[in-house]
Amino acid sequence: MAITTTINGKPVTLDGDADTPLLWAIREQAGLTGTKFGCGIGACGACSVHIDGQVTRSCQVQIADVAGKKITTIEGLGGAPGQLSKLQQAWIEHEVPQCGYCQSGQLMAASALLASNPKPSDADIDAAMTNICRCGTYVRIRAAIHAVAGA
Repeated sequence: MAITTTINGKPVTLDGDADTPLLWAIREQAGLTGTKFGCGIGACGACSVHIDGQVTRSCQVQIADVAGKKITTIEGLGGAPGQLSKLQQAWIEHEVPQCGYCQSGQLMAASALLASNPKPSDADIDAAMTNICRCGTYVRIRAAIHAVAGA
């Protein structure tokens, strides 16, 4: 089955079984490896992307479900290739990543939060940021989100 979708502003045709997880199509067919495989059951959030502006765990979405939709991965978060978003810059300034494995999913979740709630409280951040960080950098994640929200 071939489906056409948009990834990071570019039309892309994904080919495979209808039930192929979007995560694998993004990594293997589109060659965008910033989206990580973590658990495969939608629990950790390492594979988070935006689908039509909504943060979504790509391991839980089939390619058949994204036909005609707009997908944004971590590679497209800053807009132009190589350009960092304000959120990505705040991540660096607040030294959020330690191992870094979960960070693309964390950034996708945080950007979706800020798009829907530009001035989140600590409680809003805690409720929206359900991705797992094995290194425990949650305090730094919250600080980076507040830095962008206050800008």
